[in-house]
Amino acid sequence: MVSLIRHAFGVAGAFTMCAALTATHAQAENPLSEYGVPDATPVVHTTAGDVQGFVDNGIEEYLGLRYAAPPVGELRFMPPEPVAPWDGIYDATSLGAPAMQMYTPSGPRTTEFTRQMQMIFPTLAEEKIDNEDSLFLNVWTPGADDEARPVMVWFHGGGYAYGSGGWPAYDGRNLAEYGDVVVVTVNHRLNVFGYLYLGEAFGEDYAASGNVGNLDLVASLEWVRDNIAAFGGDPDNVTIMGESGGGSKVSHLLATPAADGLFHRAIIQSGPGVTSGDAESAAQLADLFLEEAGVETPEALQALTADEISNAGRAALALAEAEGLSANFRPIVDGVVQPSHPFMPTAPAQSSDVPIMIGWNKDEMTIFNAAQEWFGTLPEAGLAVMGERFGEDGPALIAHYREARPDDAPTYIANSAMTARFVYGTYILADQRARQEDGAPVYMYQLTYETDTNGGVLRSPHTLDIPFMFDNVEESRILVGSGEAPNLLGAMMSDAWVSFARDGVPSSDLLPDWTPYNLEDRPVMRFDVDPEMVNDPEQGIREILSAN
Repeated sequence: MVSLIRHAFGVAGAFTMCAALTATHAQAENPLSEYGVPDATPVVHTTAGDVQGFVDNGIEEYLGLRYAAPPVGELRFMPPEPVAPWDGIYDATSLGAPAMQMYTPSGPRTTEFTRQMQMIFPTLAEEKIDNEDSLFLNVWTPGADDEARPVMVWFHGGGYAYGSGGWPAYDGRNLAEYGDVVVVTVNHRLNVFGYLYLGEAFGEDYAASGNVGNLDLVASLEWVRDNIAAFGGDPDNVTIMGESGGGSKVSHLLATPAADGLFHRAIIQSGPGVTSGDAESAAQLADLFLEEAGVETPEALQALTADEISNAGRAALALAEAEGLSANFRPIVDGVVQPSHPFMPTAPAQSSDVPIMIGWNKDEMTIFNAAQEWFGTLPEAGLAVMGERFGEDGPALIAHYREARPDDAPTYIANSAMTARFVYGTYILADQRARQEDGAPVYMYQLTYETDTNGGVLRSPHTLDIPFMFDNVEESRILVGSGEAPNLLGAMMSDAWVSFARDGVPSSDLLPDWTPYNLEDRPVMRFDVDPEMVNDPEQGIREILSAN
């Protein structure tokens, strides 16, 4: 990981001075190196103007690059527009602001949550305050040259409510060096700013408003197509990847016409996006929002501050929940941006030639449940009650895991039942692709390695895969745990991710041959200290949930 110089040093003027003295793609001698200031990168030409970042132990970093115009003023709730060209050299030495954040109902809902995350879980926080002006991306590259390396574009987690491509967990420096690849992470509009459907309320001009956050992702890929060659990347070999909400974003782009042809492989980690929201419910949520905001016209809406919009969005979600309206600020099937659900009723034809890697972690929900009062203390009677609350499949899920994991305490039986939705969604998406005639292969994995952090209570939680595949093990010991085993997992997963990005087939000398997924055997790669290929490891869950 790069030091905090990245976030805080005030040497933009020095970099500009260096840039003025250097020719394009020539490395300047750094007069400030004795003070700990990193070297400046070469000046790189983009379609909008020249940019310059810095060098972190041999890897060039270009941070906070604008890929679209600020979505403010008249561009609020509108599809992204191109960046206005600039003169001079753009200072790409610090992260751009994250998008306006809206944390989940299960946790704090204010920006103070960022500070809490920095104290408790520093690998998932950054030192920036959210802002509407947030359409930035970051590039890590072994060199701004003509090597045409594979490009790996990361879409962040946090659902569609919060998160950023600038989270330290997503630092792409190590992966760029490990795999000789170009890594890109992206910020985009979230929550009410990216997914408020105003088409019914305000007419055709706002027809795309329910999906502009995903159109931002498309714009970032267009930027990659047009500019990444100047950073040493191959625009004809682009892999999109993401975890949790980022996995859902990848799933949706596989079925978004505007994204067709902008990427060539896809990796979905703990976040299969099989369906989208519906326009009718989204329009009802928008009505609640407009009522809470006290506005009736687009002009009145544009006059609100960003905080006023956020507050009205939170209030609208609370009202929707109280009224039993199943709606959220997320992508919708609108017939404009998203013509259908991503993987229902079939896999999208437009991306049938795109290889997919998809998987989940064995104990996804521990990271969400570990702070709950019942975690670690749930009695058998409480488990039975909880199973009833999981819906019509709940008792069967509990019974299945009682039999499959007889040594588990009720806490972990309940946690496994909650994790089943990750399992089932992953199977559905893979099955739909496997049914496609002449479709590109899909490769499925399950991470079963258990971290020993916090006494081992988390087991194989949500997000555990991220430091492994980003080759950020040493920087993430707070999550991955101690000893040499995490290093082994990091090597396995980094190898597989880079191999997949390079030629569409995940492989590593540390892994057995990875059999593509099929409907007959449903083979899955299990990542652990002793990795193995297994067939249909969650058959019971798949059959329980597919029966209804």
